[in-house]
Amino acid sequence: QVQLVESGGGLVQAGGSLRVSCAASGRTLSGYRMAWFRQAPGKEREFVATISWTGDSTDYADSVKGRFTISRDNAKNTVYLQMNSLKPEDTAVYYCAASTIVWATKNKSQYNYWGQGTQVTVSS
Repeated sequence: QVQLVESGGGLVQAGGSLRVSCAASGRTLSGYRMAWFRQAPGKEREFVATISWTGDSTDYADSVKGRFTISRDNAKNTVYLQMNSLKPEDTAVYYCAASTIVWATKNKSQYNYWGQGTQVTVSS
């Protein structure tokens, strides 16, 4: 069983930066594909970014490509999402997710474990 805890959310002005983290406990994240999703009020939870367990393969939603960077430190059992050039439309609860499926992609049903989320609010 993997427990995921997100942190680092907060309020930031448009154009600013924020880094959210996801710390795992229970077992090592090695071997798990990791991802970030987000959910804005009244909207479906949507894919943001994913990273392979080795860290050498990443993929991003078109809406964040070039602005967000996903990374991981397996020694620290932590995954990060660096968010730059933030926009008001990035406002959402950001969730960390882990998958035992090596080839898991953007489909949230492929992810077995979820954190409780961290709020990111971007003011205009």
